[in-house]
Amino acid sequence: MGQPVVVPRAGHAISRTLIDPDALRVLYRLHQHDYTAYLVGGSVRDLLLGRRPKDFDIGTSAHPYQVKKLFRNCWIIGRRFRLAHVRFGTKNVEVATFRRHVSAEELAAMQETPNEGLPPIAGGLHEHDRLIHRDNTFGTPEEDAFRRDFTVNALFYDIATFSIIDYTGGLADLDAKLMRCIGNPVERFQEDPVRMLRAVAMAARLDFSIDPPIDEAIAAHRGDLAKSAPARLIEELYKLLRAGASEKAFRMLAERGLLEPIAPELQRGAKDPLWRSLNALDTYRQRFADAPETMTNAILLGSLLVPIGHDFRSKAPEPDTQDDDRRKEPLLSLGMLPLARRDIERLRQILGLQRRLLDMHLSPRARRALTHRGPFSEAMTWLEIHGNAPDVLEHWRGFIEAAKTFEGEAAAEAPVPGGDAPPARRRRRRRRRRLSRPTTPD
Repeated sequence: MGQPVVVPRAGHAISRTLIDPDALRVLYRLHQHDYTAYLVGGSVRDLLLGRRPKDFDIGTSAHPYQVKKLFRNCWIIGRRFRLAHVRFGTKNVEVATFRRHVSAEELAAMQETPNEGLPPIAGGLHEHDRLIHRDNTFGTPEEDAFRRDFTVNALFYDIATFSIIDYTGGLADLDAKLMRCIGNPVERFQEDPVRMLRAVAMAARLDFSIDPPIDEAIAAHRGDLAKSAPARLIEELYKLLRAGASEKAFRMLAERGLLEPIAPELQRGAKDPLWRSLNALDTYRQRFADAPETMTNAILLGSLLVPIGHDFRSKAPEPDTQDDDRRKEPLLSLGMLPLARRDIERLRQILGLQRRLLDMHLSPRARRALTHRGPFSEAMTWLEIHGNAPDVLEHWRGFIEAAKTFEGEAAAEAPVPGGDAPPARRRRRRRRRRLSRPTTPD
């Protein structure tokens, strides 16, 4: 470790006007209480590239419970490492104490002496097990930079001096558009195999090249991806699909065989139909500054599953299953990736509505009924992305706009309760006819 490269405010393009105001508020308060406070990670990288960051994460010398004392709207989360989340409405600003890299000897000591009441590592720690189970160990800014994954993610913005601090050569790699690991890529991927996916996804999104040692490590250890938590892997794929460069990313993943350990069907289906589907998804995403809410998990899943011919229909239970299990639909998956039942059911409904949306002979009443169906808006999004029917799409938009106008006019004409509307005409009660009783003789 040597002296960092420090770029003063005059030497870089990051302005405080580009930083989220709530993140600035957290940075200022930490600095005012004599704690070191940096903007860290991908937000610094994106700001230097002229891109809009998705999140603004903060690194600090304050410990989590010291952060909590400064902010009433702060919650401590995490088991592997304590994090402070400072909440502003529905938004969280993540504040992490500077960490240091944990050696194998320290991991073994953690196993024998559980840290802060955390449970022991399941199954013990084997000699060659580098997978990080927890690293609740604090450090200096320099140590924190060197424990990160890639050099372009280890840049710091110091709120005290408004300067950029680079310990790992990330600024040079940013200029060279190069994805490079900090340290030995083999060791970093053994610590966290998901980093292989992130390296490819980030290179695709930023249009960077990948350092040859990273490709060599991926070729040798791509099978380690199967050790990762399936739920975490599917979330990484969702992020990748929402980024606007999914076609390029999945091509790069398929070329490196990274889809095989987690979803062999995707690896086999990496052909033209999949590329066309992902290209259409990227074209839609690139129209927006941020991923729109219309890009739901069901839409993303369909963009993967439909072109590869994956069967996501309901299946009958096996004949030898127990009675309790007969009532349950089998779990759906894509390789080792779990597929949420609600997302698959929504996808079925979206695809089921496509035929009716394409029917130009529906009556106005049937069209109105269709617009009130739950999955209608998502079905329209699917039609826009994958339908290749701009005339039909324009027809539906015109119909929806006309319906809104009609409903608005009807609401305007409706009498206001308590207003000067004329009283309703009283309905005259109809007189009941008397039945004549038969007279009895005297």
